[in-house]
Amino acid sequence: MTDTSIGSGFVPSGQLQLGIFFQGVNSGTIWKSPQSGSQTDFESFRRIAQTAERGLFAAFFLGEGLRLREHLGRPHALDVAGRPDAQTMLAALASVTSHIGLVATQNTTYNDPADLAHRLSTLDLISGGRAAWNVVTTDNAWTGANFRRGGYLDHADRYVHAEAFVETAKRIWDSWEEGAVAASPAAESWSSPGSARPVHHEGQHYSVDYRPKLPRSAQYRPVLFQAGDSPDGRDFAARQADVIFSAHPKFDDALNFRRDIVERTLKAGRGANDVKIMPASEFILAPTPQEAREKKEWVRNLQIGPQQAIAYLEQFWGRELQEFDPDGPLPEIDPVVEETSETRGSGFHGAKARHLADQWRAEAKEKGLTIRQFVSAKTSRVDATFTGSYTEVADRLVDYARTGAVDGFNISPWLIPTGLDDIVNHLVPALQERGVYPTEYAGSTLRENLGLASPVRQDAGVAQEV
Repeated sequence: MTDTSIGSGFVPSGQLQLGIFFQGVNSGTIWKSPQSGSQTDFESFRRIAQTAERGLFAAFFLGEGLRLREHLGRPHALDVAGRPDAQTMLAALASVTSHIGLVATQNTTYNDPADLAHRLSTLDLISGGRAAWNVVTTDNAWTGANFRRGGYLDHADRYVHAEAFVETAKRIWDSWEEGAVAASPAAESWSSPGSARPVHHEGQHYSVDYRPKLPRSAQYRPVLFQAGDSPDGRDFAARQADVIFSAHPKFDDALNFRRDIVERTLKAGRGANDVKIMPASEFILAPTPQEAREKKEWVRNLQIGPQQAIAYLEQFWGRELQEFDPDGPLPEIDPVVEETSETRGSGFHGAKARHLADQWRAEAKEKGLTIRQFVSAKTSRVDATFTGSYTEVADRLVDYARTGAVDGFNISPWLIPTGLDDIVNHLVPALQERGVYPTEYAGSTLRENLGLASPVRQDAGVAQEV
């Protein structure tokens, strides 16, 4: 029997939240189906954001792609390629939504803290306190080449740099005093003297001498998301994040991840419940379990067709494999690369190609799998997918709420813009009937709707990066 206790003073809320992760560049979104809409037109973003808000989703989450994934030295033609600028798109969505949070994935390596803090403050103000920042890092020279400083940051330093960046942004957001802006036209001045404190930072990669231009939003400052899963990434999240966008949706794994984060959060001097956890997930739902299984097979066949199956192996083999039958065995020829590069995307980066090819050929032969069957099994997101009838999946999710294994799920729809319809129309009411999902928004800000406490104000003095 699974031990579901968290311990260390953690108290489950008994509730779940949902978020929508609009991925943009990716290989999991179906674009060949006649039901698929545009990945870049505003109408797709508006449609899915308003559907999510109708379902009382906490957040609309945009991914970021600083460079397109390549395939054999060319842009990957089989990938969905989207991702308009996150803050521009979220600002537009702020005008057609009223409660859902607006989460922008933004990189600490290729932004400047004062500029990014100002732009996020702007989004937070115009949305009425609904902005959030998903903090990500990058250090590879291939991505950095787009910014004239590729490879300037050592891999080991990426979180040191990110932490200094986030601390600087927090001090910028904290620099305006409470009640600094005049409450009445009869006031002598628009803002009280000394209401905005200057912020200084001296570091290895940048210096900041800045007087912030915007007062606080209704939620004080943007909510911070973070998705790093390495030990350094988890420690960074425990110190800085409000919400972790995790890779651990499977129940037992989610419990272990929660225990680990609670331990790290307490060690960082924060409360056991201070950091929310929302893993990435895929939902394939239907009225009956059998219909859901058939739907899943249809989804997988469109996600991994013959072209996609061959291209997947080519990313590891480092050469064209078009002469091989996708319904035949894996290639007996060896890869032409020893180790795969970052140009192929994070899912392929760093693989020991020759060793992996030997392992895969043996596994496929033992299981009697063709190329297409093998690739489908490798990319099926078994741990991240909830497949079943509406009631069946709702019953499973009750255990997550009861134990506090997660605070909710960030859903990656496999179809745009209708991929949330089943969830909002059928799963959400089933969760509400079970008492584990909100029946209305708790407030007007993202921080209120996630159940987050108001931040502790940072010192606005001079900071040194160490």
